[in-house]
Amino acid sequence: MFYLALLIGIYSYIIFFLGLLGFIYRPVVILFTAAFIFTTVFFIKRNLEISSFKDKTVSFIKKSTKIELILLAIISFQALVNLIGALGPELGFDALWYHLTLPKIYLLNHSISFIPGGIFYYSAMPKLTEMLYVAGLSFGSEIIAKLIHFSFGILILIALYSLSRKFLSKIFSLLALVLFYSNLVVGWISITAYIDLARTFFEIMALWGFVEWFEKKEKKWFVLSAATLGLAISTKLLALGTLLIVSGLIIFYFLSKKKKLKDLFTGLFVYWFICLLIPLPWFIFSFIHTGNPVYPFFTNIYPVKLGFNLINPLNLSDPISPLYVIFLPIAVLIYRKFKPSLKIVLFYSLLAVLFWYITPQTGGGRFILPYLPAFSLISVVVVKLIEKIRLQKIFIGLIIVLSLFSILYRLVANSKYILVVLDKESKSQFLSSHLNFAFGDFYDIDGYFAKKIKHADKVLLYGFHNLYYVNFPFIDSSFVKKGDTFNYIAAQGNNFPQRFKFWNLIYYNKTTNIRLYSIGGLKWTY
Repeated sequence: MFYLALLIGIYSYIIFFLGLLGFIYRPVVILFTAAFIFTTVFFIKRNLEISSFKDKTVSFIKKSTKIELILLAIISFQALVNLIGALGPELGFDALWYHLTLPKIYLLNHSISFIPGGIFYYSAMPKLTEMLYVAGLSFGSEIIAKLIHFSFGILILIALYSLSRKFLSKIFSLLALVLFYSNLVVGWISITAYIDLARTFFEIMALWGFVEWFEKKEKKWFVLSAATLGLAISTKLLALGTLLIVSGLIIFYFLSKKKKLKDLFTGLFVYWFICLLIPLPWFIFSFIHTGNPVYPFFTNIYPVKLGFNLINPLNLSDPISPLYVIFLPIAVLIYRKFKPSLKIVLFYSLLAVLFWYITPQTGGGRFILPYLPAFSLISVVVVKLIEKIRLQKIFIGLIIVLSLFSILYRLVANSKYILVVLDKESKSQFLSSHLNFAFGDFYDIDGYFAKKIKHADKVLLYGFHNLYYVNFPFIDSSFVKKGDTFNYIAAQGNNFPQRFKFWNLIYYNKTTNIRLYSIGGLKWTY
């Protein structure tokens, strides 16, 4: 798993450097992707015999008890329900805003660059997962990108199971997977081309590596933990908070073992150096273009103000399981029963809760998602340690019941994708019914733009926000500059500027509230 995590990171940086050199062409990306797949298969064959893997899988299932098979079935059904949504057209706001749109622009421009203005300010941030989406879009549509993100959810399950088996039996390890995967935020995020599951995968790998180092004292695990956390930061800058959390664990370890301060500072330095070295190319990219290595943080666009927020984790737009509220406090009370390496997971979880509460909450439950695997492990450990069998069965029942509710809830939510996935409804019909045109979404629902706008044309956009489904040459008003030329203006809502009031209205769509203007096809210089 660690080899796979590192290979994913290396592949992402290959796409990044190809973009910096101006080689983001579909054939080039496809060639490097094929090489990556070949390399991955080679490592798998070298480190894991396929026949042995099949035998172990069959044996795993055959030796499973009825309750273990039930838990496996629950996880499988949840994954199937999530897969239905992942196979449908993208509706997620952030994906249509920049997670997919930026990779699409990179492919159109054949290079990676910072895009100034009020829409794509996130183009300066680390984008490990978006580099994978460049490959996804090279092979087809946004569906491949969505499946990539969905796959990270499956990788999390594998990593969480491996970590859980260090402390729990097979049945309770599976229960931890059920608890994690049944979170509504996990179900929702699994059907989008966001990046949060990728970050969560790298963070659970970092925690797993740290636990291995804590137990075995082998330097390689320390390095792997730092490296995978560096990949998490390369995915999302907020993972820098996890670096602070792990630093607290390092301090705890060295002080509890009564190590020298020199060893403590050396350990912190090495971990930070490795961890920050990996996203360093992105920091340099951001600094060159904006003068700020973590742009747009600490700017007027995204001011960072720390403060304790009394937020109910159950009352979020993307809620997490209420069982954590029950189990984590109990874990604090009985932590003395935990083995030392399990205490590390508990301290990690508690520091994560504290960090989540003092940071901006613009992302809701998504911002605490990377820590839910650890929460799930600790919660199930608490259930395992409950001495009253009847109470233990009640809690196990609650986990299963909530997971079934999650499956039903997500099935209802994802049912809208079924007809379009089965090709019984066109993509245009689906998107015209489900996109939020009042909030800046765009789709050429009647095909007018596809027929009217040619490759040599260029459209200046006003009032648009989520531009992924724009399939014609455009300049957005947020980054248009003096000297840019265009021969059409498209405005969504009432955003048409007075300076172009003499342009002629040639198209209006009531559903999308989009107007298209022209002056006889003549080109205009801004």
